[in-house]
Amino acid sequence: MLEEQLTVAHLSESELLARIFPRLNRTSAVLLGPGDDAALVAAPDGRTLISIDTQTQDQDFRLQWNNGYRTTGFDVGWKAAAQNLSDINAMGGRATSLVVSLTMPPATQVSWVEDFADGLTAAIRDLGAADCSVAGGDLGRGRELGVTVAVVGTLGGLPPVVRSGAEAGDVVAVAGTLGRAAAGLALLESSVAMASLTPEQKALVENQCRPIPPLAAGPLAANSGVKAMMDISDGLIRDAGRMAAASTVVLDFDPIALKAHAAPLEAAAGLLGIEPMAWVLGGGEDHGLLATFPAGIQLPAGFTAIGSVQAVDESPGGSVRIAGQPADTVGWDHFAD
Repeated sequence: MLEEQLTVAHLSESELLARIFPRLNRTSAVLLGPGDDAALVAAPDGRTLISIDTQTQDQDFRLQWNNGYRTTGFDVGWKAAAQNLSDINAMGGRATSLVVSLTMPPATQVSWVEDFADGLTAAIRDLGAADCSVAGGDLGRGRELGVTVAVVGTLGGLPPVVRSGAEAGDVVAVAGTLGRAAAGLALLESSVAMASLTPEQKALVENQCRPIPPLAAGPLAANSGVKAMMDISDGLIRDAGRMAAASTVVLDFDPIALKAHAAPLEAAAGLLGIEPMAWVLGGGEDHGLLATFPAGIQLPAGFTAIGSVQAVDESPGGSVRIAGQPADTVGWDHFAD
């Protein structure tokens, strides 16, 4: 049988794993990796950060998009790693290991699974998670593709950076990009053929399929006086609302600073007849960082100021504003959208 015709139904689990394992890197943090009933990972800090995320076909990604783009196994592997690495980054930590569960229909091509493993490894390497590797996981059969990744990380002796630490007078800052992944999603869902997009517009599609969280920024912020921090996965306004509620403060954004993030999206927005600021405020999956720092502090490399933290002047709880006016962009909700 030709290699390109080989599906997972043609191989045993052991044979499929034998194709996956050589594609995965391994670091010293993984003391015992794939091959046993459980992995053994080091926890030199004595504390462990842990998070988990799931991607499901036709909910979190499509194999065939409306504009003609075909999602590769590499794309899904990269994104699975990136979104989990970002969660550890948002706590000021460094990821040390991933455990991956992959559910597949029997007709899934073996080459797709190999590309998936390559995407995991490439994201870990290229995003700068040098201390992280895949420690193990599980393969299963299902009606559609599903990927669940659990990530473990270390704080390196520092306290965790949480959402509830923002205080009135702080500077609000972001690291990474805003709105690019949402612009890429809109292009994927549009009727504008992938082949007709400009290089800049194709780069937006790549931001959706292969996000680039700023992994150096989290630990740097943790060492630079950050007060509160979180991953921006569901949109700036929605996630800022979560931070504001946790800290019982008002996050007030500067519209001029936000426009700087909208400017690179204007060509794609014009093509689709969309206001680019909607992507900046409501679009998720860039996996940048939202953080607050004490006023007057020099922001660490990679962060730019986009607003300020103010005291709550009315109940209930915290809120988000733009130039003092309530912000009403909803953002992404896994069950409502």
